[in-house]
Amino acid sequence: MTDTTVIGDDLRILLTGATGYVGGRLLGVLQHSGYRVRCLARRPENLRSRLSETTEVVQGDLLDRASLVKAMCGQDVAFYLVHSMGSSGDFAEEERQCARNFAEAAREAGIRRIIYLGGLGVDGPDPSDHLSSRRRVGDILRESGVPVIEFRASIIVGSGGVSFEMVRALVERLPVMITPRWVSVAAQPIAINDLLEYLRLAIALPVDDHRIFEIGGADVVSYGALMQEYARLRGLRRVMLPVPVLTPRLSSLWLGLVTPLYARVGRKLIDSLRNASVVTDPAAAEAFPIRPMGVRDAIAAAMRNEDQEVAETRWSDALSSSGKVRSWGGARFGARLVDRRSVVVPAAPPEAFNPIKHIGGDTGWYFGNWLWRMRGFIDLLVGGVGVRRGRRDPSDMAVGDAVDWWRVEKYEPGCMVRFGAEMKLPGRAWLQFEVTPAEGGKGSVIHQIAEFDPVGLGGLLYWYAVWPVHAAVFRGMIRGIARAARRSNSE
Repeated sequence: MTDTTVIGDDLRILLTGATGYVGGRLLGVLQHSGYRVRCLARRPENLRSRLSETTEVVQGDLLDRASLVKAMCGQDVAFYLVHSMGSSGDFAEEERQCARNFAEAAREAGIRRIIYLGGLGVDGPDPSDHLSSRRRVGDILRESGVPVIEFRASIIVGSGGVSFEMVRALVERLPVMITPRWVSVAAQPIAINDLLEYLRLAIALPVDDHRIFEIGGADVVSYGALMQEYARLRGLRRVMLPVPVLTPRLSSLWLGLVTPLYARVGRKLIDSLRNASVVTDPAAAEAFPIRPMGVRDAIAAAMRNEDQEVAETRWSDALSSSGKVRSWGGARFGARLVDRRSVVVPAAPPEAFNPIKHIGGDTGWYFGNWLWRMRGFIDLLVGGVGVRRGRRDPSDMAVGDAVDWWRVEKYEPGCMVRFGAEMKLPGRAWLQFEVTPAEGGKGSVIHQIAEFDPVGLGGLLYWYAVWPVHAAVFRGMIRGIARAARRSNSE
């Protein structure tokens, strides 16, 4: 290949898989970069709240070729980021049909480039059906005649990713792990942010034909080493006991019991680990100005990103204002357990927030103050800060202030406060209050969010052991705050 073509910045991009993990993250990257994006989704309503003003979403299905042609009309670049890993039927045939429809529609619509994410690990004596199917999808897309940039990646490390969540759940819940052969197979994990940068830069990469790039992080490790590194960063000790034989089916059933993965997803994931998934072609390093991070940095970044996502997420949007949680013990966000409650009060936001800005110290916590004092005394006995610190000011807060055994991490006067716990706990804990206007402008909604990030099995046991007490305290606390807000409004 001698001639190259650079696709300019004034592009129209079709994105499939925007409701999935990689596609959903890429949507944010593309919007932030200023691209005009059109998302294809079977259920457009699931995406509309995440779209910028320059992004549109159209209804379509990869099994419906006519809907693909309509969606691709007028677009320059098309991302193929879908797969049938969770399908319970003949996923290989379904993937082939989806790829054929996509390829034909792209050729008919005049798409100038297809960008596809496949997988490493096919080159071996007995490739898995899942990875073989992913390789075949790439072949079908190239048969269209439209230039295809295909990335082949190993394990993706990022909060919310299926592989990372499997590692996290195993390490957090199992002090002793029986590890079959697939745990020791070599891989080259890549951080989600590095992967997204490859995908973004591929839009304007100066090539005029098909290219295949193998991509991975800086380290070659096994799943076992990945789990040990996660354990080190979490301050956990984990023992791994290798066993010579444990079939993918038995392994997947075990994963279904101790991790969030469905058994069929776990089986396909484990089945794909028969052979090493290591970069052997240096073409990506030559074509892209990216120096991927190593495993330690990738895991640390995943943890930081989760902290940011949790802090920025409007928990109240996920629940009704009835104050009821959806599952015993709280909802889940990654590794975290979350108790979320909301209540409507007939007061403007500043008045509704007034009881919150006085919380702690001499005011107390609006419910079960004797329980809070008892918890503080226990904390004091085990070397914690207890309740002796009180507050710097009874009616004012600032970031960094101590409030009993909490520390103010974020504060927006009249709107929101977020506390980080400094008591002795088998994990990390936060308590957040936020006040927003009620619908129609009549009154306010007080949101109360308690989060716990347990460390290991001990952390999980702690949360569920004290959950009945926590449930009573959290329920009573938001009711007490609501009563104080009503009194403040009537005075």
